Formats: sequence, C-alpha cells, structure tokens
Amino acid sequence: MSLLHFQLPISQFKSLTLSTSFLHATTTFLPKPPSATTTNHRHTYLPPIRAMRSLQGRVICTTNEKTVNVEVTRLAPHPKYKRRVRKKKKFQAHDPENQFKIGDLVQLEKCKPISKKKTFLAIPVPKRNAPKQPKEKENESQELGLGLESDSASQA
Repeated sequence: MSLLHFQLPISQFKSLTLSTSFLHATTTFLPKPPSATTTNHRHTYLPPIRAMRSLQGRVICTTNEKTVNVEVTRLAPHPKYKRRVRKKKKFQAHDPENQFKIGDLVQLEKCKPISKKKTFLAIPVPKRNAPKQPKEKENESQELGLGLESDSASQA
C-alpha cells in the first residue's frame, strides 16, 4: 500500500492546534535578576557637560559694529600621518564696547545666540608678556642675611 493512497479524514487534522509557548512568546529563557525587576531610579543631579564652552583665539577683523571675528587655532592629529597639525576656525563674537583691536588675544565664552552666527561673547585675556616688577638688589641680599661681594667692595 503506497502513501498516496492512504488518506485520513480531514476532521482529524482540524482538531490539532499549534499552540506552543514559543509561538506566543510566553517563555523566558533566562530569569530576570531580582535587582532589575525592583529598581528605584533616583535621579541624582549631574552637572552638565561643558564641552566647547570657552575657546581662546586672536582677533582678525573688527569692521562690524559690536562684533569681532576671532580665529581659534587648535592642534589635531593628521588622519594619515598622525602628526599634529594646526587647524584654524573663525568664530564671530559679541564685543559690546568695541574694545578689541586686530591681534588682541580674547577668550570666547558660549552664550545664548545673539544673531545667526554670533553665539560667543569676547572677553579680554591679559597679555603673557606683562612686564614684571624688578626686585631691588637690597631686598635679595637681606633675604639671605648675607651681603653681596659687590656691596662689600663699594663700602670699603
């Protein structure tokens, strides 16, 4: 007797149902850890990330009223050769008193947008080569408690 000639009544197959836990996604392979099910999320205050809040650069243009153009130079690695190269970018900054001249060193502080391109406020930076006040020679010799040879020669 061949399989083709063997037929079962269709009513037998209608009673079969395909209901498994895999079809209805009711099984879980791994139980959830107890700490994950009962967690109290307490949001603690974290300070905001203040990346790019202040930059330092040199004024390159002051033709606009209450606005200065500042060029910021940074060192970044070359993508292929990995050598550090200078990358320059220009920013517009607010200068309410028109106090800056070309070549001045300024600090740019991020603020709310003043116009389409102005989101920085220019703040003056003290010059690096500020003249130091020279100390007097007498003070230096008195600090050690010993006189200098030049002082003893002039007294004799």
